[in-house]
Amino acid sequence: MASYDVIVIGSGPGGYVSAIRCAQLGLKTACVEGRDTLGGTCLNVGCIPSKALLHASHQLHEAQHNFAKMGLMADNPVVDWTKMQNYKTEVIDGNTKGIEFLFKKNKIDWIKGWASIPAAGEVKVGDETHSAKHIIIASGSESSSLPGIEVDEKIVVTSTGALALDKIPAKMVVIGAGVIGLELGSVYARLGSDVEVIEFLDEITPGMDAEVQKTFQRILKKQGLKFTMGAAVQSVSVKKAKATVSYLKRKKDTQHQVEADVVLVATGRRPFVDGLGLEALGVTLTDRGQIQTDTHYATSVPGIYAIGDAITGPMLAHKAEDEGMAVAEILAEQAGHVNYDVIPSVIYTHPEVASVGQTEEQLKEAGRDYKVGKFSFMGNGRAKANFAADGFVKILADTATDRILGAHIIGPMAGDLIHEVCVAMEFGAAAEDLARTCHAHPTYSEAVREAALACGLGAIHS
Repeated sequence: MASYDVIVIGSGPGGYVSAIRCAQLGLKTACVEGRDTLGGTCLNVGCIPSKALLHASHQLHEAQHNFAKMGLMADNPVVDWTKMQNYKTEVIDGNTKGIEFLFKKNKIDWIKGWASIPAAGEVKVGDETHSAKHIIIASGSESSSLPGIEVDEKIVVTSTGALALDKIPAKMVVIGAGVIGLELGSVYARLGSDVEVIEFLDEITPGMDAEVQKTFQRILKKQGLKFTMGAAVQSVSVKKAKATVSYLKRKKDTQHQVEADVVLVATGRRPFVDGLGLEALGVTLTDRGQIQTDTHYATSVPGIYAIGDAITGPMLAHKAEDEGMAVAEILAEQAGHVNYDVIPSVIYTHPEVASVGQTEEQLKEAGRDYKVGKFSFMGNGRAKANFAADGFVKILADTATDRILGAHIIGPMAGDLIHEVCVAMEFGAAAEDLARTCHAHPTYSEAVREAALACGLGAIHS
């Protein structure tokens, strides 16, 4: 029996980051992973491969629509799907091998196999049982489906199957207008698929700032995505390599059907804790199947901790990473902490959508007195030169103190631009602090400064 200070279960962004931080803090650390490669869902069948396909399909869009405008004359590009899949695989391999290197560098043992916890302080993998003073569960999440839908990962697929289709479908139906559905729907729409998104609610991307929601849906429609809103999917049947989606239009109470070559079920994710033996151990779970933890990530069983998608909060890789570092620091008797008010979210379509902090709707509901500073990318020289002028930056600040309460960006590089607002919010900055910070010209980031200026006397270029 091998003995460790910490055993981390799962090598996704939360798990591998936590393992590395534990090792850096002098704790003898092992990480259990059942896949053949490290990195969890994110690196293997999630964030990284999807961004590779988003990037490739965006380059195709640029070649088809904007190259000629810049004097780049070439024959119409042709998609070699096999080569694009190989490119995606190379991207995955580079990242997963990078984590293997980091484990070796930090002297972290990779215990290969699927873990269970027979008792506090023990982790069983295969026929071997290892002991640890502390166990961190970072087991992540898995795709969830709907009643009446059987996933085969060929015709009816989750995000995993959608990343590895045999061919580009002529018609794709996406069930769910959340982040995963819209990102992968965008990929296939750019590659030539007829994409229809069916959503139960009346708006896309629930919880997003309403003004951004409307702008985002309008832009996606312009790009060719079709939307059927307020529709409850009841079943998906497959016959002769075709799927038929049956749904009910909720307001009219009318039944409808649509046929597709591929149906992507993008209705959310659920914690993946099967096989760990948590119930027998007495680990308390929430009604939604998440592991219940205190503010220090401790479960109801002493010595067992949990982070990431397995616990409450947004299912975001970077949230899991922050929690992974925080719990490692707590175990090393330091003051690990995560500021949940400043966790950004990003949708990697084109344009990108990013947000941090409060939305206008949340501020209104809370009765907060706030002001809005807004700036369109149409007034940004770099964006116009790059055919990327769709969208805007919106900053919300407290009327009395000018402190930044939230920011919402739809536009080029939104996922990167949001972070200067995150840093500002972490330091308790006012909108005027951003407005008085010199930004290089010409850059997309000037749009953030202009939105901050709009919280005061007004933007310069609008």
